[in-house]
Amino acid sequence: MKIDDFKNAVISLGINIDEDKLEKLNIYYEELIAYNEHTNVTGITLKEDVYLKHFYDSLMIAKAIDLNNISTMIDIGSGAGFPGVVLKIFFPNIELTLLDSNNKKTKFLEIICNKLDLKNVQIINDRAENYAINHLNEYNLCVSRAVAFVDIIASISIPFIKKDGKVVLMKGSFENELNVLQNHLNELNIKLFNIIEYNLPSLADQRNLIVIEKNSITSKIMSYSQIIKRNKKWNV
Repeated sequence: MKIDDFKNAVISLGINIDEDKLEKLNIYYEELIAYNEHTNVTGITLKEDVYLKHFYDSLMIAKAIDLNNISTMIDIGSGAGFPGVVLKIFFPNIELTLLDSNNKKTKFLEIICNKLDLKNVQIINDRAENYAINHLNEYNLCVSRAVAFVDIIASISIPFIKKDGKVVLMKGSFENELNVLQNHLNELNIKLFNIIEYNLPSLADQRNLIVIEKNSITSKIMSYSQIIKRNKKWNV
């Protein structure tokens, strides 16, 4: 995706884009490639691919949520910052928590957030189920991109958000996982969920935003091993 195509595509999403944001993305790209030379944080390195498959894809969450109205957000399994850092660049109103268990990736997140002078960003190197213990019902929005099966990441994500808050999961194909959500809404504490299908320009593969609304406050959480054990039974 060339820069002009990227700008036009972002505008078509109803998102404001200016030279400051474009400069931040250019710095982001350069820092990503430099860090990736010694520490692998992404398999996508061509500039046009990064702008399409990382930057623009991250912004597709705007199809599901009005991010201007989001005050607090956590990005689980943020990796190299997709979608969390990209969303923060375009929506600086968000107080952002970037959570990843990979120390090398959180080191990169620290570098890029400092380089871009992003304010109100907290970077946490921990497993989500551990961090959730002291952060239940805290966030307006939880996002996660291509992390685990839908039922697993939903189980991990939902405790973080407030009642009536939203979880947006970015997934590719997940047809085999859909029945689990439909059949276990109560156990997952889901009021309802919606699926928004989309394609990236010039790519044929279908992608999906799974938008989940939380039913009630979370009083306690399950350990990861408990989640896996329970969800294995669901998938039998």
